[in-house]
Amino acid sequence: MKPNYDVIVCGAGSSGSVVAGRLAEDPALTVLLLEAGGSDEVPAVTEATQWPQNLGSERDWNFQSEPDQSANGRAIPFSMGKVLGGGSSVNLMIWARGHRHDWDHFASESGEPAWGYDSVLELYRQIEDWHGPDEPTYRGTRGPVFVQPAPDPHPLVAATLHAARDLGIPTHRSPNGRLMEQNRGAAPTDMRSRAGKRLSVFGSYIAPKLRQPNLTVVPHALVTRILFEGTRAAGVEVMVQGGLHRVTANTEVVLSLGAIHTPKVLMQSGIGDAAELRSAGIDVVVNLPGVGHNFQDHFGYDCVWQFPDSVEISTQVGATMFWDTGTAGVDGPDLFACLGPFPKSTRETAARFGLPDNSWILFGAPTHPRSRGRVRLSGPHPGDPVRIEANALTDPDDLKLAFACVETLREIGNSTPLRPFVQREVMPGDLGGADLENYLRDAVTTYWHECGTAKMGRDAMSVVDGRLRVFGCDGLRVADASIMPRITSANTMAPCVVIGERAAQFIKADHGL
Repeated sequence: MKPNYDVIVCGAGSSGSVVAGRLAEDPALTVLLLEAGGSDEVPAVTEATQWPQNLGSERDWNFQSEPDQSANGRAIPFSMGKVLGGGSSVNLMIWARGHRHDWDHFASESGEPAWGYDSVLELYRQIEDWHGPDEPTYRGTRGPVFVQPAPDPHPLVAATLHAARDLGIPTHRSPNGRLMEQNRGAAPTDMRSRAGKRLSVFGSYIAPKLRQPNLTVVPHALVTRILFEGTRAAGVEVMVQGGLHRVTANTEVVLSLGAIHTPKVLMQSGIGDAAELRSAGIDVVVNLPGVGHNFQDHFGYDCVWQFPDSVEISTQVGATMFWDTGTAGVDGPDLFACLGPFPKSTRETAARFGLPDNSWILFGAPTHPRSRGRVRLSGPHPGDPVRIEANALTDPDDLKLAFACVETLREIGNSTPLRPFVQREVMPGDLGGADLENYLRDAVTTYWHECGTAKMGRDAMSVVDGRLRVFGCDGLRVADASIMPRITSANTMAPCVVIGERAAQFIKADHGL
């Protein structure tokens, strides 16, 4: 690691890997990519079926929320990738683009037309290498991002799609084509795996360039704060091999640390609510009260059934469903669910109902929950743990949607097409009223789609503008799920790749690169 680079990208996840990889295409530009985690060359990462082994491992930041009264006092665990590739190296490999209304909302909030759906759809067509049913209006085939329908689907998939169709949820060949312009639909899941191997974003954008002299990748590098000259980001302070190093940037610093660590580093660097920073003993560089606010996730609920003994489980998510209730005031679907041919639940619900090893789930959630949480500092030092106030289910409308979600999932799971795959319903069963509410508060858990804590927009709580520049600063951008003003419909890896692509384009354009 040299003392100076043109651009420093902090975080080698689903956005940071894209930013660094795209900028490194210019041989005259020196790029440093810093990642707190280590190697992605381990079987739990490379073998697609072994993703559960990453949860709770050294490749997981193992965050936990503060005890949440809306979740019956539980501390909700938040997994986040701590490895080259970030979340794309530990997640379930689901490729979900986001709905038309999600991207048009980004454009409306930011005033930047590049975030509009039509523009983003064209970008997806440019970056995808699609190996599925031919849909030239929606899919591309020459980009760096290999995507295919879930291979060797579990027999439960076809039965679930049949049941959804019987319930008025039409089926599509892919969840990322026309379905993302509709209010409801179900389809086999699109996946980022090939021949049983995970395809991380780091592997797609950075691995082919690792021998380039203008790109430096440093793992086990914990960014502790941004260095400023006045209000210009001049570089970063980073802990590597037990030593604290200062590295300067000629052009820009890009934070791609995720929705928990990006606001933490901003606040530790003096960017945040001035009163709170001063009370923590941190000198204020820019007063941006929105830093750490607007925390969102897809908070979901497992409905679980036990397989007959003759049916084997799988670790591959097989199908995705979207539907609307007409009650949430949201354009597009207001609920979604994933089919998992494997057991999963919270500790509390497993203790009450049991969780058979040979069971399967429908994991549903509101697409756009109204509840908002917050990420806060617990102290001024990099080693002080971050505080996460999840506030799941604090908005009463989210609870109403949770009731509707479970009702639909139970109707699907207990339907005629799925009877060959059901020995019994494990949870929640035929609960209602206060009993079902109590179940939901015990069952609510994260989809690992943390976002929103440095939101893009034009109001007083916005942190970045439409080109992802941090307000009040020069030479500093945020490019990760933190910038989402509102969470996208379903999984967030694919939108994070778009965020990385846009950030690289903005940097090149703003600096004439």
